[in-house]
Amino acid sequence: MTEDPLYRRELLRLAADATGAGRLPAPDAAASAHNPACGDRVTVELALAGGRVTALAHTTQACVLTQASAALLAGLVPGQDRLGLATLAASVQAFLNGAPPPSGYGVFDGVAAHAGRHVCVMLPFEAALKALESAEPRAERTQG
Repeated sequence: MTEDPLYRRELLRLAADATGAGRLPAPDAAASAHNPACGDRVTVELALAGGRVTALAHTTQACVLTQASAALLAGLVPGQDRLGLATLAASVQAFLNGAPPPSGYGVFDGVAAHAGRHVCVMLPFEAALKALESAEPRAERTQG
């Protein structure tokens, strides 16, 4: 019996470990992203210092792919600024379209052949980038 490429053991493990699942006590920014095609929804909360993410928490009502992607992102994003997060998101999108995987994302290699599921992997990035964008005007007002 072969393993389903969309629900490989490593993906199930990432989703079950749920790194970053829950809420932050005092987030600096938050945003949600929704996939109307399947109903997946993820909310990301960020703690920020000096324009860099210090912590990411997520609440997912979503498939295993979105849950696993959110958990992986929560472990990788601390220390990143907006450009770093955007660059990682672009690298993951490129990987889903045939480029080599960025660190940690090789577990999603079975998703590449299923274009309709790419959005599941990218949904946590969408929410995190929206959260960072919402925090920027506040940071500029505070500094200005």
